[in-house]
Amino acid sequence: MSIYGLTRAFTPQSIAIVGASPKPKTLGGAVYANAIAAGFAGRIDPVNPNYGEIGGRRCVASLDGLDAVPDLVVIATPAATVPAIVETAAQRGSGTAIVLSAGLGHGEGSLAERMHAPARARGLRIIGPNCLGVIAPHAALNASFAAVMPERGALAVISQSGAIAAAMAEWGMRHDIGFSAIVSLGDQLDVDVGDLLDYFALDPATQAILLYVESVKESRKFMSAARAAARVKPVVVIKSGRHDEGKRAAATHTGALAGSDAVYDAAFRRAGLLRVQDMAELFAAARTLAHYRGIEGNRLAILTNGGGFGVLAVDSLVDQGYRPAGLSDEATARLDAAMPPIWSRANPVDIIGDADAQRYIDALSALIDDPQNDAIVVLNVQTALASSLDTAKAVSEFVVRQRSRNVKTKPVLTSWLGAPAEIEAVFRTAHVPHFATEIEAVRGFAHLARRGDLLKSLMARPAAAPDDFKGDEAAVRAIVDAARGDNRDWLDPFETGAVLRAYGIPTIPLRKAADPDAAAQAAHDLLADGCPVAVKILSRDIQHKSDVDGVRLNLTSEADIRKAAQTVIANARRIKPDARIEGVFLQPMILRPRARELIAGLARDPIFGAVIVFGHGGVAVEIVKDKAIALPPLDEHGAQELIGRTRIARLLEAYRNVPAARRDEVARVLVRLSQLAADIPEILEVDLNPLLADEQGVVALDARISIDVAPNAAGRPRHAHFAIRPYPKEWERRLDLRDGRTVAVRPVRPEDEPLYEDFFRRVTPEDMRLRFFGLVKDIGHAFIAKLTQIDYGRSIALLALDESGALIGVVRLHADPDHRTGEYAILLRSDQKGHGLGYALMLLIIEYAQKEGLSRIHGQVLRDNATMLTMCRELGFSVEEDRDDPGLVAVSLDLATTRTAPS
Repeated sequence: MSIYGLTRAFTPQSIAIVGASPKPKTLGGAVYANAIAAGFAGRIDPVNPNYGEIGGRRCVASLDGLDAVPDLVVIATPAATVPAIVETAAQRGSGTAIVLSAGLGHGEGSLAERMHAPARARGLRIIGPNCLGVIAPHAALNASFAAVMPERGALAVISQSGAIAAAMAEWGMRHDIGFSAIVSLGDQLDVDVGDLLDYFALDPATQAILLYVESVKESRKFMSAARAAARVKPVVVIKSGRHDEGKRAAATHTGALAGSDAVYDAAFRRAGLLRVQDMAELFAAARTLAHYRGIEGNRLAILTNGGGFGVLAVDSLVDQGYRPAGLSDEATARLDAAMPPIWSRANPVDIIGDADAQRYIDALSALIDDPQNDAIVVLNVQTALASSLDTAKAVSEFVVRQRSRNVKTKPVLTSWLGAPAEIEAVFRTAHVPHFATEIEAVRGFAHLARRGDLLKSLMARPAAAPDDFKGDEAAVRAIVDAARGDNRDWLDPFETGAVLRAYGIPTIPLRKAADPDAAAQAAHDLLADGCPVAVKILSRDIQHKSDVDGVRLNLTSEADIRKAAQTVIANARRIKPDARIEGVFLQPMILRPRARELIAGLARDPIFGAVIVFGHGGVAVEIVKDKAIALPPLDEHGAQELIGRTRIARLLEAYRNVPAARRDEVARVLVRLSQLAADIPEILEVDLNPLLADEQGVVALDARISIDVAPNAAGRPRHAHFAIRPYPKEWERRLDLRDGRTVAVRPVRPEDEPLYEDFFRRVTPEDMRLRFFGLVKDIGHAFIAKLTQIDYGRSIALLALDESGALIGVVRLHADPDHRTGEYAILLRSDQKGHGLGYALMLLIIEYAQKEGLSRIHGQVLRDNATMLTMCRELGFSVEEDRDDPGLVAVSLDLATTRTAPS
């Protein structure tokens, strides 16, 4: 349900606390006392049949006893009583119930399911059960049993652990860092991480989101919400259960863990989330993000009065993957003029141990103005030669003055080593991030820099044109269906080779032989070419040939091949007598001595579905453990990024007398695997090991493919196994226009940025004004990337292309997080108006919205856009005054009463 009803959870007008008690050490007593103490301005009603009043407020026996419907119902009663209370709240029309109670169980027939059914039917949102509650300082709301009420601020905390949520509240109080909200999710019966990511992404009071995750239930919903949130504000995530021992411990805690941590890491990376490994790092991120949202670069200047302190900071910076910034000539000249002659004249900027407040300010001013850096860490070691307190005050005042100019200023982070409470208070009062050590300060900078790096990666313009290769889906479908008909969950080597070739992945040709004599005969041509031959057992019941000693290599004569075939067949029959032996197959031995052995493939994660694996291959793959994982769909840019995350990537480059391997061909294999996974969802695993790569290209020496033989596998939704919805090629169409032309229509792709550049050059300023409601000053990469890089799970942009491939029109639709309604927009190239293109595109987007299950599409149109308003009326849109802007008209189409547009 996403954000539906959540406004009443975080900004309610009235609260009812069921189970409220005057006893402070009870659950109901604690949450009631917290709610009163927070200073909530609205109505708070205690509900408990055992009391007539609590704390001077009238107490009623049940929700039915209230004379008004509470927006928010907080439940702190025994588990057995909760379903009936929730049903009453739903019947009365409350918006949200926070269920603190534990012990409601899970699954069909449980108290939790009995509670959820009436709530779901009437649209009552449930947070919990078994949770700490909700704190929303901006609304003076404390509907929790946390020990403290934090100050209002700009950080939202979403936690699957009540203990972590409580710890964040207490840490914020100690460090004067406030929050827009703190939410403990508990068992996530209804409201989950994805819902809250959507809510806080749109919340103007939230500047950054801190996320504690134990497990994800609905991966596609989570990924869609996380990708949307990370594009508009920083999202920092910490996940428990990174190691097997931690998983066993976490399995007994709230929320069951499933799936590999490496897959979670890939999911977080793909979504643009900033992952931290421990609570100390989370606190450091929180301290930084409470003041700064991020930076565009990653160049750090370090200012210090102690050289060793600065060098340690540089070491920490390099450990984080960054390098110190340079100093411009102008900054160096300013520092030469203001510093002692023995200052370092390099970064770290060491201004010597006797540096006083003025020297710090002179140096800091020069660094602030220096375009060679993006952020500054200021370090101080207390000495008897200058007052560290005076310096702290001067630096804080300087930063406050910079901030007051209302211009974008560089982040300044501080660390006064061994600082007493008095100095910490100076920085805290000025809202200047202060860290106990230089390592923590540098780590705080790294969080800002990584946030910028993630944004750049998310918005990167693909370097290559899209791979328009289309696999032979029908051929692979026939192979898979035949194997499923035989109830075989592994394809044989010949089927595997055919599947790979159908998707353009180079393989070694195979030859089949039923017996040793046939093997010798089949090898004749191979031997004539001077190529050694491998003989392997052929049996659909034997997947690991080495388990039955079923492989012989480097055979160079027909006699050797005949003998090898006899031996492997005999071995297989002896070791696995029940196996159906079809004979052997022959492979030419590939002699590419400078080739790198890689592994590439597909796997199926229980949480995130299909994943792509790449790394160092060969027989030692499990020992080397050099691999990276990515979530499909994967394009060329994503494939290259995946390769770059492995150590083997460096060996793909040229070294000594070894030419560089064709990294582009390796990336193409990964893209083709992604296409295969999207087209044939019954394929569970693909294992290419080794995949050889050298200057000649790539070739898969050995491959295995497993498929899903479950009876219902073929009937599942086409892309249910993808956590990220892939390119919707089913919306590739051809449209006949009323002027007799036929145009191609397809969904937008990230690689379409050049099409948009040409398109916008041929749209008049007036048409741009009508589309974007004003002058668009900068039509650059950042602007166009927002139009081409979309989440197909929530948005679509359908491009109309003429016979030359030029973009001549685009219609787009963005669904709300609840996937109930969508907002449309349309723009035609100015020379294409009046030919029926706009009308045809509108019919198509209406059809799309209907097939997506939306109930309504809407838009805003400038009052003077007569052409658009006329078309909306012809299509059946209602046209009304916009209540918020007299220059706009609101248009809306009820899809339930609209005929389905023709395909």
